[in-house]
Amino acid sequence: MTQATSTKLAPLADRVVVRPTEEAEVTKSGILLPDTAKERPQKGEVIAAGPGRVLENGSRLAMEVKVGQTILYAKYAGTEFKLDDEEYLILREADVLAIVND
Repeated sequence: MTQATSTKLAPLADRVVVRPTEEAEVTKSGILLPDTAKERPQKGEVIAAGPGRVLENGSRLAMEVKVGQTILYAKYAGTEFKLDDEEYLILREADVLAIVND
């Protein structure tokens, strides 16, 4: 199992822990957005990843995402929670849409 030292979380199976990336609070035209008008982030950094999904034959399918990668995920995927004043999201690897290559 791959896990970052910055979190106490160890995801199970094909789940990943993501730290959502905050979007800009100002639009391109310079309008300041209040918290209620912001959209939910769909981009974040993988903080921890489980060992992978167990297949019917008992073998394990390895995870494609790795700790430290930036990913795009489905808009309403996963479960949000707060730990030590930090917001995280736990989602299944199937909810990951793409890996962002910087």
